[in-house]
Amino acid sequence: MNYDIIPMTAEHFSMIKDKLLEDYDSFWSSSILESELSNPNSYYFVAIDNGIILGFGGIWKAVDDCHITDIVVKKDSRQNGIGSKLLEKLIQEAKLKNVNSLTLEVNSNNLPAQKLYKKYGFKTLGVRKKYYNNTDDAIIMTLYLN
Repeated sequence: MNYDIIPMTAEHFSMIKDKLLEDYDSFWSSSILESELSNPNSYYFVAIDNGIILGFGGIWKAVDDCHITDIVVKKDSRQNGIGSKLLEKLIQEAKLKNVNSLTLEVNSNNLPAQKLYKKYGFKTLGVRKKYYNNTDDAIIMTLYLN
């Protein structure tokens, strides 16, 4: 699979906005993601192959920490390393922002994502009870960059 990871634009957003839940499992509404594109502290990237968006991910910068907001891969493109490449790009971007850490929440039931984050050195710091849809817990994980 040959793809590039580039900054997300409004054009990319328009290509995926109607397919977020169907193709990507994003728990965010399209209006929230669209507003993120105009937030000066948000940085989003897409994995794109011949005009088809295979996945996307983003971070928020807040003082000395970046927070991963989302890493999502199109359902029919999973298990091809796209999530890893997006995570690598987000780590690289956080380092460029000169922050001390990169933090995220991951669903306690999402074992593949937890395994991915641990592979890149993220450590578990705590749990947010019933964070997702008031049912599933979120595991808080952080990667220290310094």
